Amino acid sequence: MATVQSGPGVIKLRLDMAGANWPVATTVTNATIGPFSLTGSLEETDCGIVPISKAGGWARLTGTNEDGFGAALGTNVGFSPALNGTLTFETRLELQAQTARNTFIGFSSTRAVDTVEPLTAVTVTITPVAASYVGFFQDSQLTTPEFWYMAYNGGSATAPTTPITGIVGPAIVTAASQVLRVEIDPNGTARWYVDGVLEQTVEGACSTTTLLAAFVGTFGTTTTVSDVDLNYITFTGNRDWTV
Repeated sequence: MATVQSGPGVIKLRLDMAGANWPVATTVTNATIGPFSLTGSLEETDCGIVPISKAGGWARLTGTNEDGFGAALGTNVGFSPALNGTLTFETRLELQAQTARNTFIGFSSTRAVDTVEPLTAVTVTITPVAASYVGFFQDSQLTTPEFWYMAYNGGSATAPTTPITGIVGPAIVTAASQVLRVEIDPNGTARWYVDGVLEQTVEGACSTTTLLAAFVGTFGTTTTVSDVDLNYITFTGNRDWTV
């Protein structure tokens, strides 16, 4: 059967947080916010996304006070680097604290309804959870928690397990906004940008055939509620016309 192309070939999703709102303490496990889905422990009394008083349209994504659980805002698991690349995901965000949280921005092969983090980290050790991922993460349990670490797993490149050796880019400044962007080419090469500056490139960073979701997630590490403030998120990919 011949490949037929009709309509838009580029998938573009964008959400400005000026109208994003999903109150905490609801009884569902997933919701729709603009073109993206919100998943996680939404039935908990502290999990959701609510507007905050900040010029330009911002909202606060809150996770839970349970270690390893939280909330994620982004796409469903349905994008292949080989068939839909180049994939991009970008957000402008702020952390109001760098304690008691695990924050992830990027692509992961795992995004369950009761969302868990794609990787965990303690002191100087990374432990992969998802089979394939590319993204930024910050974890308060690390010895040096004030940086965005640029993690990857699932491709031909050996996944880093000691983040202390991989510090690049500017330090995180509490309550200061940063623009984080992740790109994955069809061959699995990944790039990480902070405020428009290319900070890292890795060939074979992830699987080229495993389906991925693009999202920003906040996850608890103690009995304190985790959160991240968002201004916008954007996703782009190419349509696969061969199926």
